[in-house]
Amino acid sequence: MTRRSAAEARRRPAELPAGGERPTPRFRTYRAELPDVCPTDPTRMTFTADAEGRCQVFTWDAKTGVAEQVTNRPGGTLHCAIDHDARVWWFDEDADGRGHWRFRPFEGGEDRPGLQGVPDGAPRGLAFTSDGTVAVATAADDGTTVRIGPRGGRARTVTRIEGHAVLAGISPNGRHLAVSGPAGSDRAVTVLSPDGTVRAALRGGGHGGELWALGFRPVNGEDTTRADDHGVHHGDDGTELLLVRQHRDRYVLAVWRPGSGLRSWEWCAFDTEITASWYPDGGSVLVRQERHGRSLLHRADPRRRSVTIVPTPPGTLLAAAVRPGGDLHRLWTSASRPPRMLSTAGTRLPPLGTVDGSVPGDHREVWTPGPDGPVHSLLALPEDVIPAPAVFLVHGGPADHDRDAYDGVVHSLVASGFAVVRVNYRGSTGYGARWRRAYPAGVGLTQVQDLAAVRADLVRRGLVRADATALWGSSWGGYLALLAAGVDPALWRAVVAVKPVADCAAAHRTATPALRALDERLFGGTPETMPAAYARSSPVSYVSRVRAPLLVVAAERDDKCPPGQVRDYLRALAREGVRHEAMWLDTGHDGYDGRDHVAVLRRAIGFLDHELRRAGRRGPRAPAPGTRHT
Repeated sequence: MTRRSAAEARRRPAELPAGGERPTPRFRTYRAELPDVCPTDPTRMTFTADAEGRCQVFTWDAKTGVAEQVTNRPGGTLHCAIDHDARVWWFDEDADGRGHWRFRPFEGGEDRPGLQGVPDGAPRGLAFTSDGTVAVATAADDGTTVRIGPRGGRARTVTRIEGHAVLAGISPNGRHLAVSGPAGSDRAVTVLSPDGTVRAALRGGGHGGELWALGFRPVNGEDTTRADDHGVHHGDDGTELLLVRQHRDRYVLAVWRPGSGLRSWEWCAFDTEITASWYPDGGSVLVRQERHGRSLLHRADPRRRSVTIVPTPPGTLLAAAVRPGGDLHRLWTSASRPPRMLSTAGTRLPPLGTVDGSVPGDHREVWTPGPDGPVHSLLALPEDVIPAPAVFLVHGGPADHDRDAYDGVVHSLVASGFAVVRVNYRGSTGYGARWRRAYPAGVGLTQVQDLAAVRADLVRRGLVRADATALWGSSWGGYLALLAAGVDPALWRAVVAVKPVADCAAAHRTATPALRALDERLFGGTPETMPAAYARSSPVSYVSRVRAPLLVVAAERDDKCPPGQVRDYLRALAREGVRHEAMWLDTGHDGYDGRDHVAVLRRAIGFLDHELRRAGRRGPRAPAPGTRHT
């Protein structure tokens, strides 16, 4: 679980007709993802796209090339799926992110609740079998409940788990469900029967490292089980659950089978983070590796114990999946190329509605020496402006990374004459387990050191202006931007922090269970047991040192970076006379309304334009009192 804004916050909407043989809705995408495909008819798909400024669910018919809008919810709709009978599913949630699953036929018609008797909660997983059985997980009251039942019928409870958990899948025969908990805990993965009987509790942490469940093999082998007098099956029923295990700083595929337990594929190991999915025939696994800001694809064959490269252009795969019939769908992009959907079989996929052609700027990478190894940064320079005023666009997470991928904010900033620097500081993914664990100076403070080191390196190379560098971050990135403004006040000319953490202890008290667990892992305990560590890493502790003007964007319904601690930080800025602006959104942490993203983008670029380009060549300024709220 990470503190970060949704990916759509960094993609500029662009209007595009859906196309097809008859009139279809017009839609724009500010989220890029592969459509979900019906397992029994891969020409029927569902996906989310931007419809008049809000994210909504659409169907796509690959035979006709026609898109049809399914939802039109005022707050937008983000989560969708399609089952074996081509029923389209979406999560109908309120402004606080609580709701329930609904479905309707692909061709249209009345929508119905996915399962009866499921109280509203936050979505934590949805899974189907071919016979119409549905499993859902929802979170409420600091716990996650898994339920199962026939599509549209009455649900019954399988289990309730305290804290954060996610339904990872249901086996094709419906006899096993997999639930993922914290990856390093004693309940990293739990396998249950539909009646709630625990079949296996797979531990993470310790010598074995972390453990993640990815999904059940879609095609069963020979069923060798026998049923006793109570209808309980014994023995190996062909069920196979795919997992990833972090082991000795490597990421290894593993499988669990009833009767034989967990078995690692030591021959299928990688030095950086991976995710994987079964081929539809269950005979191979497609592995997507994130390495040094780019993506690699591999095919793992357990029968031959072999791993082969699947060719893909240099850049980033935002998603990849093999569809029935062997058609490989990929969503590819690079820093200079907007996302494109690719099909090896030539299947018509939905148009994305992003900008056409290449994007402006000189896109390159820089490696800066550091105490735990070189720090990798992606750099975009405007044309004919060197050295340039620079914006450090700080990624969220911390378990995330910036990619060689199109970013609408980068596009807008470079087109406005700014250089953009995206730093994969220590703690980022894509550089191995040791890099992800490297926090020698403390939480946040290590990352601030890396931002300062990259800034100094780029100034020394004559690529960016020393008197005109700014920070812009969202979520955990917003936290780092605020922290750097106080820790290194002489380095940064302006700061934009979107939905940030400003007080680590206060955020811990009111954030989600998953984020409280993340904080406790990073800090080594709670604010009560580690008060000094939380204080030393909190931006509010350094307010008196801040000199750069700030734009702080916060959300009234944010449960990850709660609004109360942001308000306290703004009051502290006012007491210290630090010039700042505040912008409040009536959303949660992850909003689905594109107009909010555009409003933040315009406000932030105008703020940076004033502070860096028009005022950038003036001498150092004393802090000025006053605030402006929107």
